[in-house]
Amino acid sequence: MSNLRRNRLTAAVHLTLLLALPTVAAAQDAEQSQDLDTISVTGSRIKQTNAVTAQPVMVLDRAKLEQTGAKSVAEILQQLPASGKALNAKFNSSGNFGYPPDGGGIGAGSAQVDLRNLGSQRVLVLVDGVRWVNESSASGVSGSADLNTIPLAIVERIEVLEDGASAIYGSDAIAGVVNIITRKDFKGAEFHSYYGEYSRGGETKDFSLTFGTGGDIWTGVFGATWYEQDEISSGSWGQSSNCQPGAGLGACSSGTPQGRFVFNDPTNTTSYNITLNNGTTVPVFVPGNPSGGTYHPFTGADRFNFAPYNLMLTPSERKSLFANINIDLTENTRLHFKGLFNNRQSRNQAAPEPIFVGPGAGTGGIADTISIPANHPFNPFGFALDANNNFVFIGRRPLEVGPRVFTQNVDTWYFNVGMDGLFNIGDRSYGWDTNYIHSRNSATQRFTNGYNVAKIKLALGDPAACAATPGCTPLDLFGGQGRPFTQQMIDWIRTNQRDASTQVLDIFSFNLSGDLFSIGDRTAGFAVGAEYREYQGDFDPDPLRQTGESQDSFAAPVSAEYNVKEVYGEFNFPVLASLDLTAAARWSDYSTFGDAFTGKLGFRWQPIEDLVIRGTRSTGFRAPNLGELYGLTQFGATLTDPCGPTGSPVVDRTNGVSPGLEAACVAQGVPDNFEQANTQITTFTGGNPNLDPEESDSWTVGLVYSPGWAEEKSWSRRLDVEFGYYNHQIDGAIQSRDIQTLLNSCIAAGGTDARLCSPFTRQTNGNLRPPNNFLQNFGTVETDGADLKINWLSPEWGFGSLSASLQTVWVNEYKAVDGDGVTSSRQVGVEVGDSAIPEWQSNLQLGWKKGNFDFTYGLRYIDAVTEDCTSATIAAVPGCLNPSQTNTLGATTYHDVQFGWKDAFWLEGLRLSVGANNVFGKEPPICVTCSLNGYDAGTYDLPGSFWYVSADYRF
Repeated sequence: MSNLRRNRLTAAVHLTLLLALPTVAAAQDAEQSQDLDTISVTGSRIKQTNAVTAQPVMVLDRAKLEQTGAKSVAEILQQLPASGKALNAKFNSSGNFGYPPDGGGIGAGSAQVDLRNLGSQRVLVLVDGVRWVNESSASGVSGSADLNTIPLAIVERIEVLEDGASAIYGSDAIAGVVNIITRKDFKGAEFHSYYGEYSRGGETKDFSLTFGTGGDIWTGVFGATWYEQDEISSGSWGQSSNCQPGAGLGACSSGTPQGRFVFNDPTNTTSYNITLNNGTTVPVFVPGNPSGGTYHPFTGADRFNFAPYNLMLTPSERKSLFANINIDLTENTRLHFKGLFNNRQSRNQAAPEPIFVGPGAGTGGIADTISIPANHPFNPFGFALDANNNFVFIGRRPLEVGPRVFTQNVDTWYFNVGMDGLFNIGDRSYGWDTNYIHSRNSATQRFTNGYNVAKIKLALGDPAACAATPGCTPLDLFGGQGRPFTQQMIDWIRTNQRDASTQVLDIFSFNLSGDLFSIGDRTAGFAVGAEYREYQGDFDPDPLRQTGESQDSFAAPVSAEYNVKEVYGEFNFPVLASLDLTAAARWSDYSTFGDAFTGKLGFRWQPIEDLVIRGTRSTGFRAPNLGELYGLTQFGATLTDPCGPTGSPVVDRTNGVSPGLEAACVAQGVPDNFEQANTQITTFTGGNPNLDPEESDSWTVGLVYSPGWAEEKSWSRRLDVEFGYYNHQIDGAIQSRDIQTLLNSCIAAGGTDARLCSPFTRQTNGNLRPPNNFLQNFGTVETDGADLKINWLSPEWGFGSLSASLQTVWVNEYKAVDGDGVTSSRQVGVEVGDSAIPEWQSNLQLGWKKGNFDFTYGLRYIDAVTEDCTSATIAAVPGCLNPSQTNTLGATTYHDVQFGWKDAFWLEGLRLSVGANNVFGKEPPICVTCSLNGYDAGTYDLPGSFWYVSADYRF
């Protein structure tokens, strides 16, 4: 009796949920599912008899997960056509950009999921229907979950709800829900081994051991996994070995090994923008002559190519332990325990850190205040460089120190204890569960080869003050590579920094579901429940970051918490013989801002046996997370100053002031022949404790057609077609201003419009001071489009059976308008900000199976997008010379193959798989505006193919 009860509680979930959407796996398991009364579907807490529900859900069972050849949950989800840009191992930087404005940190080493291009913070990640803790990654308090904390070996299937679901699950479920179902009813043991490698290296190794056992009243599943991904250097590929492909050194960094010196001679008012000649060991300065002595005027050709020091693929090692134990207390009551420990060690790398000093450094901190006296032992100019008078900027990159290295160590703990059961009242059956969950994600990051800018100031200041300070050694910024730093200089200014962050989530929940009444032979169902959650987040940046003494980025600490109380109700009513109506409502009370109410309505109409028409309308909200509410950081935004792009000054009064940009720049006080020193302009960003929740309005409509004329025929065993339309609108979107678009709009409007130009002020030399760009409920985001899914399965023929599965997403519109009325440049068909929203994306899988052999051929199609290349630094790039000044990233198709052999070499339980993703080695299209590696790593695969082999032995 207890085993039967357990089947109704759990087996129904992981065996018959495959019917939530028509899939090949669903067709194969159809006979088995006929014996099960009810099923649970992500997007509803009511167990139902309908195979197709009102909400669109995509199910990836374990067989489909293995067919991808991927070895992480994030990689699989990011390949779905509905996915947008999210952090992954291909684009994951610690040292190049500082902290993003959302307070969530850089997420170094983490991997996330985005649905409908609405951002990973608007996707709710569940594990077995329960919220997963958000990541920390030692750089902030994020509102997104790190999928690297969930090993693929413990996953039974993944369910993706492609609809808003705040009324069912609460905050964050605006764009959709990802529910990761773990393995529960596993008997025996399974050993898994995997090896793969990219064309340019980057070995991937994965090993796991899973075993399940039990007795009359208990079952247990236990697992251990080890995963290692090696790095791939950016210098290994021509496109990624240049800081901007096709643009030459003009787009690279002014922090050069030889040094760049920008100042005015106080004796004759001559302006200098010079660099040291190569091979120089003793600098010789000729006053009044920028080309005299051992110097020459600085040009784009002198810039430093930092790209080869970066990584195309960041290394990572992950180890995890997992346990899931169920104990039958009675025939109808069960006690369960679930626990997980996961450790991730990862690393990022960047070029040796440049030293920027003087007002033109634009850090907003100590570096901007540094002056160098005339009697400094290494000052070759014969006069002081005064930050309040004639000094603008010195940039020098000491290669002798070595690259910046950021090493993360992240621990994730998860513990769940609870009870669930069944009971009857009359002829009505009811199910209940109660849970306590404690989860914790804690991370430390060690940053090596950084500098203490306060010590730099002392080493460049009064020699007497430096001599009076133990350990201080005067710093030589003037000798270039011909006279590198001594070890004593390096030891004085170099410092290792340690950052840490932690997120803790505690949940108490109770759910009850069952039957209300019958209408004919159909039953009205309900689900009600309550939940209490406590969030705690801490970010402890290195003391040098907090005081502004770090040459890297400033960051302030965060330590905060809040709690949430919620109740919800959900109902399903069979109104007519062919029509069901659903309704859900949730009330939430947040300690940070107050209460919120969300609702959802849906319908399911089956006018004929083969056709289901369905739709939903829902309101949603997303509460600001701790990172968005608190904290202060810096972000090195990659900006092009319209008043003097790198390598191309705009203002030239010698020929008079022309209309357009020049007049606007003059109005801002930009001097003659101004040139932007660097493309990274520091921006102060951070949280806002006065934020309100985002509010959303979403609706979907679609149909599922499973024609009887294609079922159990000579040419077709089953055919399923699903079509759906989605529409999301978010009001009061939590965001900062699009600083590049705002700067362009300010200059285009004449440079003096207070509404557009208030964040921007300039130094007397024309350089922008660091603007403030804090989070606000600042805009509206709208997007809509359509999905098409087709699945076909053949009967058994003499040569085997065939299958075909297609998933296509068409994005009609994506539009974001901020509170200034400025429309974001992020739109459909446009590449911007290292991300793209292709109009069309499609995945196609073709399968063959005969006996113990199977073969899968996959196609992944990404539509063409364009990027704006009007910036002077890239206008000369081939492909950017067309009249519209855009570069087209052509349509891209990837080909994947896998061959499998079950009971290989006649050993029962052994399965071998050999495969390749991007088998023809397709390279991603050149992206001239992307900030790393010359391509959009959130949209496209790494260049070259990835080959792998795996062996699974079950016994």
